[in-house]
Amino acid sequence: MEDFVVSARKYRPISFDDVVGQTHITSTLRNALKSKKIPHALLFCGPRGVGKTTCARILAKSLNCMSPSTEMEPCGKCESCVGFQTSHSFNIHELDAASNNSVDDIRDLINQVRMAPQVGSYAVYIIDEVHMLSQQAFNAFLKTLEEPPKHAIFILATTEKHKILPTILSRCQIFDFKRITVNDITGHLARIAVKENIEAEDQGLHIIAQKADGALRDALSIFDRIVTFSGTSFGYQQVIENLNVLDYDYHFKMVAMARDAQRTDLLLLVNEVLNLGFDGGHLLAGLAEHIRNLLVVDRPETAKLLEATDEVKERYVAQSATIGLDKKVAMLEHIAQSEGQYRNANNKRLHLELSMLLLVRLLNPDPGPGTEGEKSQGSQSPKSSEDLRPGSSSSGAAQALSQEKEVSNSGTFAASSGEPQEIEKKHEAKVEEKLPPPIEQPKAPPPDSGDQETRDKPRRRQAVSRGLSIKGIQEQKAAGDINWEPKAKESFTKEALEAAVHDFCSGLSERPMLQTLLSQCLLEQASETEFLVVLHYGGQEQSFDEVRQELLAHVREKLSNDFIEFKTEVRVQENSAKPYTNQEKFEEMCRKNPALLELKTKLGLDFK
Repeated sequence: MEDFVVSARKYRPISFDDVVGQTHITSTLRNALKSKKIPHALLFCGPRGVGKTTCARILAKSLNCMSPSTEMEPCGKCESCVGFQTSHSFNIHELDAASNNSVDDIRDLINQVRMAPQVGSYAVYIIDEVHMLSQQAFNAFLKTLEEPPKHAIFILATTEKHKILPTILSRCQIFDFKRITVNDITGHLARIAVKENIEAEDQGLHIIAQKADGALRDALSIFDRIVTFSGTSFGYQQVIENLNVLDYDYHFKMVAMARDAQRTDLLLLVNEVLNLGFDGGHLLAGLAEHIRNLLVVDRPETAKLLEATDEVKERYVAQSATIGLDKKVAMLEHIAQSEGQYRNANNKRLHLELSMLLLVRLLNPDPGPGTEGEKSQGSQSPKSSEDLRPGSSSSGAAQALSQEKEVSNSGTFAASSGEPQEIEKKHEAKVEEKLPPPIEQPKAPPPDSGDQETRDKPRRRQAVSRGLSIKGIQEQKAAGDINWEPKAKESFTKEALEAAVHDFCSGLSERPMLQTLLSQCLLEQASETEFLVVLHYGGQEQSFDEVRQELLAHVREKLSNDFIEFKTEVRVQENSAKPYTNQEKFEEMCRKNPALLELKTKLGLDFK
């Protein structure tokens, strides 16, 4: 059997011209070779399969090539180039840091660096997956990487630059490789297909390039797989069948059915996709990408962002022209939200079908002839996709409001029920239930009910019992509704005040934090009616302000004194160190009872 070599190895670039999609890297390296300004340490970083190790090998060959071209390409015929191509080079060394990541491996490398190259001018050391080195290995490598011998050049390659120590990064010239575009991968695959005498459709190659996600090595692996599956000729259908990719034609059909309000056909199409084995989340993700493409081709300036063949681009442009820009934005927002909610949905199929039906409603706010219920729902155009999400409260509220208006305003609807008066009464009862109860104004006392102090006290009690806020009392006072002036001033003791505060605390069972705060705080009398509330830290002051007015109202009413006031003061308690050893405990006891020290001296006692 003939030895088979995969395309990723068979068509691996051997010169800078062969490197795909990394022109910014190859141009810089060529200019450095021409000007002979090669740094002693280079770091190639980027995603997998984009050409990091390949460029490192080409650079190493060019450095030691005895007869390079004018563009500094290796000749491939000299002793150094032939030795590298046959894996017998003594001046180009490759080290896999994933399997040689210890300090001893780096020490062996450092000892090897001291030896001058036998052939060529430079000893090049390519360290792949350098981020796998241990912390100790990085530290051992620092000095040599910063000041290597003149003949040594280090080329480091990694896919995870963030894992490399900053001290290593500062000693290297960094080259960032980018993902290869879909068009570049498609063109490269087309050239390989011609060399291999394989007939491949552009759409099929384009799907392979999209599936590779910017990695040319992955694209070549998929290409070999498709060739093994299909033979010397394959097209779009063979590619999507082998890669289990949902045909984009389904997305075109779904959008067209939603636009034309073909609900039944749309649900049948969704069922067909699910029967093919595709997940609902995969369908929503593909549909979101499709709507994004429709939005991209809406303007010529953004049409270049669409990565597709010319035939597919024409289909996108044609369908995009039939849908307005606002609707496309709303569609994309709705599908994106549905995709996020799909992961947490219990009934995923129901969620998917409901998302499709809401998409129809979004594109058709004014449906055609149908039932009376459909007309009433479709007559109101949703303002945003928030109103269309499953479980949205705004949609139900709008329908309820519409029905309520019909009950109250439409005589036809009332007449059809046969009991218009009863329906009207029920409606009025519902409206009355929704209205808040009226606030009772305090009744004026009779003119001969006693002195002025006795007459004003009930009005103040009534205002407090209604639970009005201070701002509300001030507003009513300004309007003349109540006469809020302190009148009662009966004498009381501090014990009576503490009892009133304790009685107020007993009613705070539903607010345990405030109850604990008031029960633990200290009360100090500052004047006849002014008391100081001593708190232990600043956070308690804000909590006390929440209940200050309620406490004042309760205490004033309990003690019949409207002049009582509370002020707060924070006194942070100093945490004195507790005695730990026996010596410290004895000293603490002596402070309280000095006779213990005299007793210890007389008896000659000591600690163990």
